[in-house]
Amino acid sequence: MVQIVKNNTSRPVTPHGILVEKLGQITEKIAKGESIQEIQTIVEDAYNLAAGLEPYISAYTTSESPELAELTRKTASEDWSKRFEDRETVRQLEQEMLSGHVEGQTLKMFVRMVKAKRVLEVGMFTGYSALAMAEALPDDGYLLACEVDEYVARFAQDCFAQSPHGCKIQVKVAPALETLQNLVDVGESFDLIFIDADKREYIAYYQMILDGNLLAPGGIICVDNTLMQGQAYLEPEKRSANGNAIAEFNRLVANDARVEQVILPLRDGVTLISRVI
Repeated sequence: MVQIVKNNTSRPVTPHGILVEKLGQITEKIAKGESIQEIQTIVEDAYNLAAGLEPYISAYTTSESPELAELTRKTASEDWSKRFEDRETVRQLEQEMLSGHVEGQTLKMFVRMVKAKRVLEVGMFTGYSALAMAEALPDDGYLLACEVDEYVARFAQDCFAQSPHGCKIQVKVAPALETLQNLVDVGESFDLIFIDADKREYIAYYQMILDGNLLAPGGIICVDNTLMQGQAYLEPEKRSANGNAIAEFNRLVANDARVEQVILPLRDGVTLISRVI
């Protein structure tokens, strides 16, 4: 569990730090019994600071392609709860699982930065991140997307067919661990691997990727949802099953001498992992 230490000698200089300070001021004023009128200005400042951050980041990030925008529209218009309400064996799907504009552009940047030609995606959903990365691949690039559900796989492939970059993507419909094992067995490797599937299997994915040498020399692993709505650093009894799985995954990676890693506070947390050279 993270221990929060107050530092009275320095002032906050990041949006998050300033927000924490303002929330602390509000808490102190409430504890002193001060009226709502006396803290209203601080509450408004805190709200504006928090509410404005993601829209600002999105506005000043390179715009998504028309094909990605259409994929987002189609995903948002689908009634996922109705489609899967009677399928207890399938994970609950919702449009919020889509990676989205800023994360998609970030993944595209990573593909370009490592000069990736081969990408592996573990967990595809409707294909936003897959198509975003494919847009950054060279003409002879290749992306293998693992997806366990046939319906969303077909949904994504229909979207890929509308893009000139969709031909770079191959979708494998099967449990991800099964696909990973098959890739290990034939000696495949990838320059960039993006993990965004069953959180309870993150450790198994990670171990198979490293132990099976699926990560090419100089490659990186990107792992989504590694903050898990803030649950990763809450007390264990306040976490969901996914929150506990992510916290355990983060500890394992941090203690693995084979790798270096950094958690970026992007969206719900993205961890970058590379082998120690």
